Amino acid sequence: MRALTLIPVHGIPEIRPGDGLAALIADAAAAQDTPLLDRDCVVVTQKVVSKAENRLVAIDPDDRDARRALIESESVRVLRRRGDLLITETRHGFVCANAGIDLSNVEDGYAALLPLDADRSAQRIRDGLRATRGVDVAIVISDTFGRAWRNGLTDVAIGIAGLAAVADLRGTHDALGRELQVTEVAVADEVAGAAELVMGKAAAVPVAIVRGLDPTWSRDGRARDLVRAPADDLFR
Repeated sequence: MRALTLIPVHGIPEIRPGDGLAALIADAAAAQDTPLLDRDCVVVTQKVVSKAENRLVAIDPDDRDARRALIESESVRVLRRRGDLLITETRHGFVCANAGIDLSNVEDGYAALLPLDADRSAQRIRDGLRATRGVDVAIVISDTFGRAWRNGLTDVAIGIAGLAAVADLRGTHDALGRELQVTEVAVADEVAGAAELVMGKAAAVPVAIVRGLDPTWSRDGRARDLVRAPADDLFR
């Protein structure tokens, strides 16, 4: 069994549109004496990515009609409505509350939208770290999702670069020698959830390093790999 190390990265400044996240992450990690190493996985919250990419819109949080219109504009379909809560499918294929639009940890009067292409955003950060710091790391962009049939929230991967999204264990054998028939492990989601344990929701720690992942997971994956196709979805 491999041991994992989870390292919160402190000292990331308030992110503004146009900021270069790769340099800010690398500098903050080095400043706390935990410089990035090859094969690390860096988990970055969606909120700072959206801020850097200027995915911010002005909105009156008390204007329910304006908020509903914004949610619908960021959705390809609305699946459920209950009061002010909408469960929607975004153009990325994610099924989530309110199209992933968030008013927390942004300036008053603004809402943060999901990145247009979080896989591309993750690749951009990865390329920046390789070019400027010479390290080969994976990147996961995380966001907080609810889950069907389960109470509570957890972080999942909405953008991935340099890491398998899913580890397919079908055809391998369990500890008793039985062949696994359907087991596919959502590796990137597990990494996002683990990192959130040291980042928290209100601690102003938007980046964490996950060290010690299985090196066979170091390959190209995309968040789209985690989205179940509608034809295979029994609940939509």
